[in-house]
This record gives sequence, structure tokens and C-alpha cells, in this order.
Amino acid sequence: MIPAGPAAAPLLEVAQLRKQYGATTVVDDLSFTISPGECLGVIGPNGAGKTTTIRMCLGLSAPDAGTIRYALAPDGGAAESMPQDAMAIKARLGVVGQMDSLDPDFTCAENLLVYGRYFGMRDARIRERIPQLLEFASLTHKATARPGELSGGMRRRLSLARALVNDPRLLLLDEPTTGLDPQARHLMWERLQLLMQQGKSILLTTHFMDEAERLCSRLLVLDHGRKIAEGAPRALIAEHLESEVVEVYGVGALAVADSELRHCAARVERSGETVFFYTHAARPLLDGLAAWPQLRTLHRPANLEDLFLKLTGRQIREDA
Repeated sequence: MIPAGPAAAPLLEVAQLRKQYGATTVVDDLSFTISPGECLGVIGPNGAGKTTTIRMCLGLSAPDAGTIRYALAPDGGAAESMPQDAMAIKARLGVVGQMDSLDPDFTCAENLLVYGRYFGMRDARIRERIPQLLEFASLTHKATARPGELSGGMRRRLSLARALVNDPRLLLLDEPTTGLDPQARHLMWERLQLLMQQGKSILLTTHFMDEAERLCSRLLVLDHGRKIAEGAPRALIAEHLESEVVEVYGVGALAVADSELRHCAARVERSGETVFFYTHAARPLLDGLAAWPQLRTLHRPANLEDLFLKLTGRQIREDA
């Protein structure tokens, strides 16, 4: 991706954002910025406020307090506020929501054509861009197919291509790879990385920790509507976690957690029948586990999923 220069003005600046539904505070004093060429990831459990934040940034929901300011004008014009300047801002944004909103009656090419007209683009200009967008989405051979004839991965790539029809500087992507198989997700990642190499900026919400670590230059971790951590993925892992993890599972694994081996780790957690040992030096623990040959072990570096679980807990959250 193209790194943002230290003096680059942010494309999006959110300050002290707050949203309540009845007595429940869904977003609480949230502030962040997105710089040119940056992918900012927003992660958190269900109900953490991710989608509500996206909706407010799109003007679909009005904040109770705080400001949302965009600086997307190509000529460096004055910043615009959401929702007051919603029409002008949306004309320069690209958006992919959680659910497909493709028109089932139009072909892939027609979906792009009709969507471009929403931005006031002339048909000649849109038709000029359609082959490029279909090629970007690896859908050139599906130009005359309708969305119902496409796989889930193809529909998501078409949604991404449609979001690019107005050549936006900033894309807002709300869980863009949910429901895709691994092959389709990896192809989507390749396309998003290509956009960042071209200088596009991305605001991305995701439940996939490998996706966040692979794509995002910076992360916000939300819980109960509040920002609880912010930084580069590897820097956050180094700040909050031990460097190594040993997972132990199988019959008798829970007994290991109560044995003398627990002293070989800085932190021990249980999840079901699996025990997680977090340590900066795994060798003594691995040597000790040789006395438990019936158990299975996995020794690995700490990752973003470990960070997520440490900061937000292992308890399952119901959908908000």
C-alpha cells in the first residue's frame, strides 16, 4: 500500500461520536481519522458499534453528538460535514455493505451502468469504465450474466466494482467478505490490496482477524461502543500479548492447567476443553508437556485473534 505522508490531511475525521437507542449507548465518544492510502480496520464483538458507526459515516443515521468531516474534494477544497453535506460526500464515496444490493434484473454490465447514473455520470463515461471495472473484478466473461447466475464471491466482487464506478478516494466496506469461501476471500483481499497500491483509502469492518491483520495498516478495537485499543496490528499484539502461545487439547487437558506447568506461562486461559498458555519462552512448557503424550499441542506466535479475545473476552455475544 502507499504510506500516507506525515503531513497528509485526513480524508475522514470523526470526533467524539455518540449514538444512543433508548437507554443503550451504542457508540460512545468515538474518535478516529483515515489518511490517504490507509486501510483502517474496525473490529469488535457483535453489538460493539461497528455497523452503527458506518451508518453514521454514511449519513444513514444521525449522531446524537460529535462530528464527521470529510475532505474528499480532488482540488483540496474545504472539508464537508455529514449529514449536512451528505449528497456531496456520497458522490465521492465508494460503499460495499454487508448484504448485496445488486439489481437481479440487470446484467453485470447493466448494474454498473445504472449505478453510475446515480452519480450523474454520462453514459459514455460509464461505458468507458465498465470494461476496466469488470476486468478488475475478474468478471469480464460474466458481463452479460445476471447476479443470480453468479457465485457469492462473484457477486461481492461485482459489488466492489460497482462501488468504484465513480472513482472514489475513500471506500467504506462493512464486512465485505462475510459468507465467502477461503478462495473467494483471498481473491477479494488481492483486489483490496491492489486498490491500496493505487492510493485508495479504506474503512473496513470485519470479523475475520486474518483479514484485519493482512489488509489493515491500523486498527480500532471497539467494545460496548467505546474504543479500547488503537494501533498497527503487530504493534498492538506486541503491546498487549506474550509473544508465544501453546494450545493444549484432548482428554486431560484441563488437568494441565492446574499442574505445575502453569508456572511456565505468564497467563493461562481455558476455553471448553482447550487450554491456552501465553508465554515469552515456550521451551520449558513444551518439554514439560512431554509427560502428557495423550494430549495434542499447537505452538504458535501470538496473533490478532488472541488480542481480540484478551481485550473483549471469550464470552459469546448475541447479535445486536
